Amino acid sequence: MNEGLSRVSGPPTLEDVARAAGVSRATVSRVINGIRNVDHSIQERVRQAIALTGYVPNQAARSLVTRRAGAIALIVSGAGGGEEEDSFPRQVFADPFFGRVVGGVVDFLRPLGIYPILMFADTLETRDQAIAYLRQGNADGAILVSISAEDTLPKLLADASLPAVLFARPARPIPISYVDVAHRAGGKLAADHLVARGCRRLATISGPLDVPASQDRLAGFQDAMAVHGQPYIPCAEGNFTFSSGEVAMERLLAEHPDIDGVFAANDLMAQGALLVLRHHGRRVPDDVALVGFDDSSAALACRPPLTTVRHPVEDMAAEMGRLLLAHIEQPDHPVTSRIFEPTLVIRESA
Repeated sequence: MNEGLSRVSGPPTLEDVARAAGVSRATVSRVINGIRNVDHSIQERVRQAIALTGYVPNQAARSLVTRRAGAIALIVSGAGGGEEEDSFPRQVFADPFFGRVVGGVVDFLRPLGIYPILMFADTLETRDQAIAYLRQGNADGAILVSISAEDTLPKLLADASLPAVLFARPARPIPISYVDVAHRAGGKLAADHLVARGCRRLATISGPLDVPASQDRLAGFQDAMAVHGQPYIPCAEGNFTFSSGEVAMERLLAEHPDIDGVFAANDLMAQGALLVLRHHGRRVPDDVALVGFDDSSAALACRPPLTTVRHPVEDMAAEMGRLLLAHIEQPDHPVTSRIFEPTLVIRESA
C-alpha cells in the first residue's frame, strides 16, 4: 500500500483509495460493493486504504447497485419466554465481555462504511421481530451472541437460511457458522500454571454446565489435573456473574477449607471469588492462587490484578465480520467454524 499518502485534502474519493491501496478504481469499487472473486489480501489492502483516507462509501448508491441494506444486525439473544424481561439489556451491558465483542465488530466493519444495528432478542416476540427484520432486508445478515444454551434463535436463523454467524459453538448441532476459542486448551493452561506454582489442593468454579464453553473449560482443567495425578477436583457451578462467583467460592471454602488454588471459568466470577477469599482472611496468591478466564477489564480491576486465560475476543469478532461478509457475498458459502487459541496472561493473583 502507498505509505506516502496519509490524508487527502477535501472529501476522499474512490481514486484516492485506489492510489493508497495500489490497485485500480474498479477493484476498490468491487470490494466496496461486495462483488465476489477479489483476493482476500487485496480486500484487506482496500479496507486499510479506506481507513487511511477516511473515505465513506455512498450507502444509497451502493444499495441501488447491490440491492443490499449495507448494514448488519448485531443480535444479543437469550432464552426468555413470552414476557418482556426489562433487565436483559442491563445484564448485557454490565458484562465487559460484550463490549469487547461490539468493539471488535465495529472496528472491522467501520472502514467499509458498514455499521451494526444492535438488537436484543430475549423473548419470543423479540426473536420473531429479529427474524422478520432480516427477512424484510433491513439488514444483510446477523452476528449473533447467544447467552443461553436454550436459545432458539440460532436454529431459527439457520432454518430461514439467513446469513448469520454465531459467537461460540452452538449448544446443539445446527448448520450455522461460528467463531470460538479452544476452551479445553484454556482450561489446561490454567491447570498447568497452578500446578507449576506448587498448588496441590485445587478447586474450580465452572460456568453454567449446559453451555458448551463451560463444559469444555471444566473438562480441559479436569483432564490436565488428572495428568498431574489429581483425578478429582472439587467444582462449584456459577453462571458467569460476579455474585455467582461469590456464592461458589463460599461453598468451596465451606466444603474444602484447605484449598490453595482456584480456577474460575471467567474473570467476573474470579473477581467475586477474590472478594470472598479476602473476607475470609485468605491472601491471594500467598494462601490461595487464583486464575480467571477472558482477560477482560474485570481482570485488571482485581486487587491483586488477575492472572487469566486470554480470550481473543476482538480478533474473533473481526473474524465473525469477515465470515458474515463471505456468507452475504456467496449465498452458497459452506457452514464454517473458526477456532482461536487461548494464551495465559500472568499477573499477580497466581
